[in-house]
Amino acid sequence: MKEAFGKFWIKLLGWTIHPDLPPEIHKCILVMAPHTSNWDFFIGNMGFWGVYKIDVHFLIKKSLFIPPLGWILKWMGGIPVDRKRKTNLTQDLKKRFATSDKLTIVVTPEGTRSYNPNWKKGFYYIAKEAGIPIVLGYMDYPSKTAKIFHVFDMTDDVEADIKSIQDLFKPYTGKHPKNGVR
Repeated sequence: MKEAFGKFWIKLLGWTIHPDLPPEIHKCILVMAPHTSNWDFFIGNMGFWGVYKIDVHFLIKKSLFIPPLGWILKWMGGIPVDRKRKTNLTQDLKKRFATSDKLTIVVTPEGTRSYNPNWKKGFYYIAKEAGIPIVLGYMDYPSKTAKIFHVFDMTDDVEADIKSIQDLFKPYTGKHPKNGVR
C-alpha cells in the first residue's frame, strides 16, 4: 500500500527521485537537507515508499505522539524523542542498530525549518557510537529532484566533518531558500 501511495504522490507532484541507492542505505543515519518546509517530510516519505521501497524511521518530538496523530507517526516510522528531558537516546539507538538487520534513520540536522548554521550533532554521535555510516540525501525544489547521493567518511574531527557535510549540501535549494544551507 505504501509503495502505490508514494508513487502516486511523487508523480502527481511532478518530482523526480533518482533511484540509485548505496548498499549502506539499509543500515545508516540518512542526513536529508536542506530542510526548510513541512513538505520535505511528505515528499521525502513518498519517495522512500514509492521509489526506494524502503521503510525509514525518523526522530520526532514526543509531544506529537497523541492519538490519532501518534498512531500515524508510529506507522510511518516515527521514533518519539523527549526534547525536554536528558535521555540516553544515543545509547538507545546504538542498541537498536545492533539488534536490527535493517534500520535507516532519517535526520534533518538543522533541527528546524528555519535557517540554522549550527547543525545538531546528535546524528554524528549516533553513527559513530553505533559504527554505522552517514549517508547523505538532498531535495532540490527548483529542479524538483531528490537523490541519495553520498556516503560520508567520518574522521575524528566532528566540527570539520559537519562543515564538510554542510558544504556538500550547498548546491541544493529547499522550498524556502533563505532558510537553507549557506
